[in-house]
Amino acid sequence: MKKHHPFAAALALALLGFACTAEARDEIRIVGSSTVFPFSTAVAEQFGKTGGFKTPVVESTGTGGGFKLFCAGAGEDTPDISNASRAIKASEVEACAQNGVTEITEVKIGYDGIVLANSKKHGQFALTVKQIWLALAKTVPVDGKLVPNPYQTWAGIDPSLPAEKIEVLGPPPTSGTRDAFVELVMDKGCEEFPEVAALEGDAKKETCQAIREDGAFIEAGENDNLIVQKLEANPKALGIFGYSFLEQNADKLQGSQMDGVAPTFETIADGSYEVSRPLFFYVKNAHVGVVPGVKEFVAEFMSEKAIGEEGYLADKGLIPMPDSERDEMISSAVALTPLSM
Repeated sequence: MKKHHPFAAALALALLGFACTAEARDEIRIVGSSTVFPFSTAVAEQFGKTGGFKTPVVESTGTGGGFKLFCAGAGEDTPDISNASRAIKASEVEACAQNGVTEITEVKIGYDGIVLANSKKHGQFALTVKQIWLALAKTVPVDGKLVPNPYQTWAGIDPSLPAEKIEVLGPPPTSGTRDAFVELVMDKGCEEFPEVAALEGDAKKETCQAIREDGAFIEAGENDNLIVQKLEANPKALGIFGYSFLEQNADKLQGSQMDGVAPTFETIADGSYEVSRPLFFYVKNAHVGVVPGVKEFVAEFMSEKAIGEEGYLADKGLIPMPDSERDEMISSAVALTPLSM
C-alpha cells in the first residue's frame, strides 16, 4: 500500500485552502518602500480605472518591513507584491524560502536620487559626502584618533558652512532609503580619512556606518510627510528622502548640492548627481493566477505609458531607465522570470 508523506499532505491542504480562500481576496495587496509608494499608488489607481480588476491596496511599511510581511509565507493573509528602494538581500531571500516563498520575480522600475533637503525659507546647502559623514558619524577622527563625534555645528566641520546646529531628520534602519544613504554617502565619506581606510572588516564597517545618537540625527519614521512638516517648522534642519518626494514638495523644499551638483531629474538620469539608486518591486509568483490581476498589474506597471520617458510616473519624479535596460526589464517582468541569487 502506497504511503502518503504527511508533509506533502499538509502542503496540499494548505495550497487547497489558499486556492479556496484567495477567491475571498479579490484585490492585490502591496506593501513596502515609502519611496516607491507614490509610484505604486499611481499605477494601482490607473489599473483600477482601466482593468476589469479592483484597485490594489498599497501600504507604506518601509522596505525592510515590507520584506518581512512578504516573506512570512504564501497565502491569502500575506502580500502579493513588495516595493523596495534597494535590492532584496540574500538573507531575505533565505527567509522567504524557509517560509515557502521560493519563486520571486524582481522588477526594476527606474531610478531615484537620495537628497538632503531643507526649507526654502533658508539658504541652499552645498555639501560633500565627506562633510556629511563628519556631521553624522558616531565616531570621527580628531588629531589622528577616532573619538565620539564632537561636531555640534556645520561651521565646526567647515568654516564655509552655516554656523548652525547640525540637525538632520532621516529614516529608520528598516528603510531602504536609510540603507542606500549609508551605502552611497556614509561608506563613501569615511573612505576619505586614512584613519578609517586603515581599519578592516567589522571595525571599518561599524565606523563608516554607525550614525550618532546624541540628537544631531533624528529618526523620523517612515512618514516622509512628517519630515516635511518638521523642516517647515525648523528651516535650519535638513531631511533625508528620495528625490521623487522632493519633487512633490518643490514649493516648500530645496535639495542640497552634493559635491557641487544639485539633485534634478537630468543630473540623476545622467549620473552626475552621485547619490542615486535603483527602485524595485518583487512579485510572489505563487500568487499569480490565484489572486486576480497580479500579472496584469505587472504589465500596467511596466508599460511605456507608466515607466517610459514620457510616462505618468516620470511626472511623479521617477527617473526612467535607458531604453535598452527598460526593454530587457519589461520582458523579464512580463514573463515573471524567477530571481536567482
